[in-house]
Amino acid sequence: MNRIFQGDLSTKAGRRKAWVDALFADHALFRILWTNFAVVSPGRLYRSNHPTPGHLAAFTRKAGLKSLINLRGQTRYGSDALSRDAAARLGLDFYDMALESRGAPQKDRILRLAEIYRTMRAPALIHCKSGADRAGLAAGLFVLMNGGTAKAAMRQLSLRYGHISQAKTGILDMFFTAYARDGEGKKPFLDWVRDDYDEAALRTSFKANSIAGFINDRILARE
Repeated sequence: MNRIFQGDLSTKAGRRKAWVDALFADHALFRILWTNFAVVSPGRLYRSNHPTPGHLAAFTRKAGLKSLINLRGQTRYGSDALSRDAAARLGLDFYDMALESRGAPQKDRILRLAEIYRTMRAPALIHCKSGADRAGLAAGLFVLMNGGTAKAAMRQLSLRYGHISQAKTGILDMFFTAYARDGEGKKPFLDWVRDDYDEAALRTSFKANSIAGFINDRILARE
């Protein structure tokens, strides 16, 4: 579907186009009906699929949110503009922190996210599109950055949230497995990321199941 939203929320027509674009081009219609909002760390971090303005307001009331971390990065979708506008109206600090769902986690982005977690006003909500893969990665990273185990981090990548480990997104599971094997109990997580983590080796060693990939990429239309 071609973009009908041109980035202007200042008029009723522009806002209407943003909603049409969000609902039908970015599949927010499904997110109005279903959300996978969940606690990562009580009072500190929460996760969900891309919240509609109404859901974001409800989550803010429920959890006392102070910050919103957008794991999709800036996009041209109406849903992006609407959530930025809603965050501003709610007084939330807004962070763009784009992560990949099908590639080896990038060292520089992990370290940047660590700095956001260190300095943000808590509690915060992290979101991607479906709340399954990038949100699971970012939640798992938070667990490890705060002294949790690799096993606990991997629970953030679960079918409960819609994550399919047999698809290309399974490389995120393999990242945590690599730390459990090579670094856990030997070196603090962020030191392992800086000194030992090999993105290229992780990419080379991972192989996805093609059927699972078709379901994840084409049927579920995940980013």
